[in-house]
Amino acid sequence: MVTRRLRKIFQDDGRAFVVACDHAAIYGPIPGMADIETTLKQLVEAKVDGIMAAYGTVRRYPELFAKTNLVLRIDGAASVISPKGSTGAAFYSVEDALRLGAEAMCVTSFPGTESEEHGWHTLANIIRAGHEWGIPIMAEVMPGGFEAGPEFRNKEVTKIAARVAADLGADWVKIPYVEGYDEVVATCPVPVVVLGGPTVSDPAVTLKMVHDGLSSGCAGATIGRNIWQSKDTFKMASVIRGMIHEGLSLDDAIAMMD
Repeated sequence: MVTRRLRKIFQDDGRAFVVACDHAAIYGPIPGMADIETTLKQLVEAKVDGIMAAYGTVRRYPELFAKTNLVLRIDGAASVISPKGSTGAAFYSVEDALRLGAEAMCVTSFPGTESEEHGWHTLANIIRAGHEWGIPIMAEVMPGGFEAGPEFRNKEVTKIAARVAADLGADWVKIPYVEGYDEVVATCPVPVVVLGGPTVSDPAVTLKMVHDGLSSGCAGATIGRNIWQSKDTFKMASVIRGMIHEGLSLDDAIAMMD
């Protein structure tokens, strides 16, 4: 069952393009998430391979998620209005994912932080439970945390973090692009996809990151804000899908966004 579900997300070319739409569970109604129904409709129309979303969003829009593949955000953390930091925890269960018809689940870990062991433990528990029921897990791995500096955004740290997630049993790993990404991919025994990261104003920056990741041998991308906070959600999603699955060149991709 794990393989069957993975094959729904990863296409015949071995690549996958999943759009992350789980941000409101921490950041609230930020642009692109305030009217999430419109965003979801545009992504479905763009024929992305899957959408990563939070439990409440999937429950609210079942007809839209019936038209795509669901990667359920299974964990959570404190919101942005919390006065304290958060280590994150498993908010939902495999049974919840099954009830929603999820093809996969996502868990985030923060290696290199004080909460590293807690994050790995949560990931391992979800992997164990998911595989018992035939559901694959995408490990979202953020060395040093979301706001980490260059000491965490380098080849050596990224190689270690990706490999640990794979050895804990993750079926594929979402991790930031760094120089030397080809070595990250080569030393990780499961597919690696590029993590989108914070919003950038120039779409060419995101498109080049996807291009460089694919050139390094990665298996696609999971991007959120840089798609639905772009000037045209449908077009940006369609262009990136073209790069991942149709061999669209970087120059042509940039030209299409002008």
